[in-house]
Amino acid sequence: MARVRALLLSTYELGHQPLHVASPAGALLRAGHDVRCRDLAVDPLDEAELRWAQLVGVSVPMHTAMRLARRVGAEVRAANPEAVLCFYGLYAGADDGAADTERPDVSICGEYEAELVALADGPAGSGRPPEEPRVRLRLGRQRFGLPARHLLPPLERYARLVADGDRRLAGYVAAGHGCVHRCRHCPVPVVYDGRTRIVEVEAVLADVAQLVAMGAEHVTFGDPDFLSGPAHARRVVAAVHDAFPSLTFDVTTKVSHVLSHRELWPSFASGGCLFVVSAFESADDTILRHLDKGHTVADELEAVAVLRRSGIEPRPSLLPFTPWSTAEDVRALFQLVERADLVGNVDPVHYSIRLLVPPGSLLLESGALNGLLDVYDPDHLGWAWRSSDPRLDELQARLAAVAEHAGLDDAPAHEVHRAMRGQVEDVLGPLGDTSPVAGLRSAIDAEQRPRLSEAWFCCAEPTDAQLVTAVPSAVTTGGR
Repeated sequence: MARVRALLLSTYELGHQPLHVASPAGALLRAGHDVRCRDLAVDPLDEAELRWAQLVGVSVPMHTAMRLARRVGAEVRAANPEAVLCFYGLYAGADDGAADTERPDVSICGEYEAELVALADGPAGSGRPPEEPRVRLRLGRQRFGLPARHLLPPLERYARLVADGDRRLAGYVAAGHGCVHRCRHCPVPVVYDGRTRIVEVEAVLADVAQLVAMGAEHVTFGDPDFLSGPAHARRVVAAVHDAFPSLTFDVTTKVSHVLSHRELWPSFASGGCLFVVSAFESADDTILRHLDKGHTVADELEAVAVLRRSGIEPRPSLLPFTPWSTAEDVRALFQLVERADLVGNVDPVHYSIRLLVPPGSLLLESGALNGLLDVYDPDHLGWAWRSSDPRLDELQARLAAVAEHAGLDDAPAHEVHRAMRGQVEDVLGPLGDTSPVAGLRSAIDAEQRPRLSEAWFCCAEPTDAQLVTAVPSAVTTGGR
C-alpha cells in the first residue's frame, strides 16, 4: 500500500486545540500514511502544504466551521485540483448549495476516522476519483487510538480556564459521540438519530495523560451530552480523577439530566468538576416545547440550585431569538438570568443567538415552522426567517455587535451584561427589578466564576474576524 500524503485542516473548534483533527490524524498515522495538520483558527493556510497533499480533509463539527470550510474548499481546488477533498464531521452532509469549486469530493458524517483511512488507502493513493455516494453516513462502532496532538499547535495558543483570577492551560477531550435525545434545533440527532458511540475509558485516559503532559490543568469533555451514558460518565470521571487528582474539568448536559442524576453532582464536584454547560435556551415553556427540550423554565431554576448546592457553577446556553419569540420572551430571558444570579455565567454571545435552521433540521419536519420561513440562504447555510416583531431583529443585530466587541475586548461580565441590558431596555422598555433570588445566589463573585476564555459558541454566526481566516489573503506560500 502506498503512503499517502494527508493534510487535515480545522477552521474552528470553539477555541480548543482541534480534537476532530488530532483524532483522525492519529488513525492515519497508525495506518502508515504521512500526515500534516493545520488549524486555521490560529495559523493561515499554506499553499505549499496544499500542493503537497494527495488527500485534504476539512473538519466541520459545527455551523461556523462549515461556513468557513466552504471558502477553504475553493482554496484547495485552486492550489491542487488533483487532491481528493473531503469534508468530515457533524455538518459534512449539509446540502449547503455551495458552488462546485467549494464542494468536496466526499462528505463523511458521523464516525469518520475509519472512512478517512479508507479514502487514503484507496482513491487518494490510486489517483482515481472517489466512488459514489459523495455523502457518506458512518455510525459503525470502532476502537479509538491516541489522537496525534503533537501535529498541532501547543495548548498555549488556545482557550484557557479562567478561575479565581487565574488562567490555566486547558485541553479538550471526548468520552462519547452522539446523543440519546432528539432536540429539534440540534444538528446531532440529524446524524446520530438518538444513538451514541462511546470512547473507551482507557482511550480517554490516555488522551488526558498526553494533555496533562502538554501542561493542561483543566479539561473540557466535549461530548454533546456527557450524561447520555451516565454509567460511562461515572467511570471516566473516576478514572481521570484517580490518575490526575488536581485536574479540573467541565461537561455539557441537558437540564433534565442535571435533575434526574442529581446524586452525581457531589461526586463530580469532588472529582474536579467546576462548571456545567446546559442548554436552557428560553424562558418560555411554549418555545421549549417547540424545540422538544424536555424541560420547563421551572426546571432551569431548579437545575441552578442543584448544581450550586454541590459547589458547581451552571453555564447556560441561550437561544433568545426564534421565529416564535415575542418581546416578552426576550425580556423574560434577561430577567431569568438576573434572578438566578447568572450574569457572571452567561457568555455574551448567548444573548444574540438566532435559531439556525440548517438542512436536515428536525424542525422542518415538526410543523412548528410552517409558514414562518423565507428562502434558503446558501451563504448562511440555512433557511432565513424574520421576527413577527421587527424590533427583535433590530435588537438581535445590536446585541450581536456588543457580543463581538466583548469577545475582542475580554470585558468584565457585569459590564457586558449592563451594555446588553441597556440595548434591551432601549428597544423593548424597562426590565424592572430583577434582584437575584436568595436561594439561587452563587457563593462566588460574578467575575471569579470559572469559565473558558473563548466565549463564542457552536450555534453563533461566524464573526468577520473568523471569516478572514479562510479568504485568499490568508494563504501563505511558505512550507515546512
